Amino acid sequence: MNKQSIYGLTFEQLSAWLLERGHKKGRAEQVWEWLYRKRVTDFSKMTGVNEDCLKLLEDHFLIETLTEHVKQESADGTIKFLFKLQDGNLIETVLMRHKYGLSVCVTTQVGCNIGCSFCASGLLKKDRDLSSGEIVEQIMKVQLHFDQVGKGEKVSHIVIMGIGEPFDNFENMVDFLQIVKDQKGLEIGPRHITVSTSGLANKIYEFTDLKLQVNLAISLHAPNDELRTRIMKINRAIPLDKLMPAIDYYIEKSNRRITLEYILLKDVNDQKEHAKELADLIGNRRAYVNLIPYNPVDEHSQYQRSDEKSILSFYDVLKKNGIHCGIRIEHGTDIDAACGQLRSKQIKQTQN
Repeated sequence: MNKQSIYGLTFEQLSAWLLERGHKKGRAEQVWEWLYRKRVTDFSKMTGVNEDCLKLLEDHFLIETLTEHVKQESADGTIKFLFKLQDGNLIETVLMRHKYGLSVCVTTQVGCNIGCSFCASGLLKKDRDLSSGEIVEQIMKVQLHFDQVGKGEKVSHIVIMGIGEPFDNFENMVDFLQIVKDQKGLEIGPRHITVSTSGLANKIYEFTDLKLQVNLAISLHAPNDELRTRIMKINRAIPLDKLMPAIDYYIEKSNRRITLEYILLKDVNDQKEHAKELADLIGNRRAYVNLIPYNPVDEHSQYQRSDEKSILSFYDVLKKNGIHCGIRIEHGTDIDAACGQLRSKQIKQTQN
């Protein structure tokens, strides 16, 4: 029997599973506390839980399914983990230190099929979706790292911006959100969680209707269809006249501001006229533009990082046109900074 990760069950799912097998609801509360508050990784260490219940859980579930393959630590405190899954696939998870807390960027798929022409994540096509348990375990592995070093630090924020398109793994991503938000467990507030999508409009509507109160970010990267299609092939299927109404729906129904991510590529999308066009596209929407300096990728040598003057000029045009924006503070520039870069490098080394 293939055992699944117990981290993949929401509290309601775990409760229902145990009730169906003759155990009281209180058992689920006990197990949940051991998993997420006391953070044990061995069922036998869940003292006080009925032995029959523990045997049942051990027969059907695993607690650990990820193993640390590589860990890179940056001078600024950023840590990039490369985890190996049970099937041998590799995924990346990144811890970033901010003034407001510790943020973990999780991966949702093994590889990516979106195919953005500047992105390291898409160098290797999607092999499969991650289960909700594999996504949750990324958070748990980072938290266990802090537990072991004994500093008493706690993961406080989550960004779903790692390898893959989260909305292409929708159900598992939603279960992940329900698990990490649960007040009986990790208790990470929805306003401390951000999901990033390349623009799957139909899923934006579905996500909004769930009323999860989680932040939404859109990988925009261009102010018009011609340019966006050139660098993001998804724009052929979902052009701006389909994407922008979905963004409006999210803003209106959630009463939340949306974040628009914009990677600045030298002489491609970083000119003043692009900034003005972007400002016109946004108009008076409740939006924040996150300007992102590009981390060059060897395989995408046609793209280079915009110089500081161009970045500041782009920022100034947006500000003068009334657009809320900022330049993202960089993390981990002395390690494999671009998302997917470490994974791609490790796979190539294995193949050579």
